[in-house]
Amino acid sequence: MAIKPYSPACERNREPILGVLREYFADRRHALEIGSGTGQHAVHFAAALPQLSWQSSDRAENLPGIRAWLDEAALPNTPPLLELDVERAWPPGPFDAVFSANTLHIMAWPEVQQLFAQLPAITTGDAVLAIYGPFNDRGRYSSDSNAAFDAWLKARGTHMAIRDAEAVDALADAAGFHLLADVAMPANNRCRVWRRHHG
Repeated sequence: MAIKPYSPACERNREPILGVLREYFADRRHALEIGSGTGQHAVHFAAALPQLSWQSSDRAENLPGIRAWLDEAALPNTPPLLELDVERAWPPGPFDAVFSANTLHIMAWPEVQQLFAQLPAITTGDAVLAIYGPFNDRGRYSSDSNAAFDAWLKARGTHMAIRDAEAVDALADAAGFHLLADVAMPANNRCRVWRRHHG
C-alpha cells in the first residue's frame, strides 16, 4: 500500500477553505477536485460535506498517495479516483461544483487556459467554481512573502508563477463564469469563487 503523503500546509488551510465551501457548495451535489495533491483535502471536505459527491483527480504520478488517503477514510461520497491531466481527456461530468487548490501557479499558463476552456463541457449551467491559492493584484504581489514564493517557483521551473487575478477572471469570464467572492485566507492566499451563468 502507498504511503500517505502529508502536507502541513493542507492541514493548516483546510478549515479556512472548508468555511468557504460550506457557504458556496451548500446546495451542490457533484464536485470535481482538480489536482487533489496529497489527498488530504479530499478526505477532509468529503467528510465535512456528506451531501456532496467529492470526485478527486490528479496526474498519474500523484494517484497512489491520494488513493491511500481515500482508501483509509473509506467515505461513501468519494467515488473512484480519476486520472486528470488538463491537456488530455476530461471526465464527462456534469459537475455542479469544481474546486482546485494551489494548482494555477504550478501549471504552465497554457495549462491554466486549458483548464478554464474545458469547464463549460463538464459543468452544469449553474456550476460553482472555487479556486484557492496565491494571486497577484494587477500584476503586483500582495505581500513580500508572495514575492519570495514567486521567485522560488520560477527557480523551480520557468513555467511556474503566481497568476494575476484579473487574467484568471478573464479566463473564467470567457468560460461563462462570473466572480461571486474573493475571500482573504491565511498566509496571503485567496479563495476565489465564480458561478456559471446561463446562456
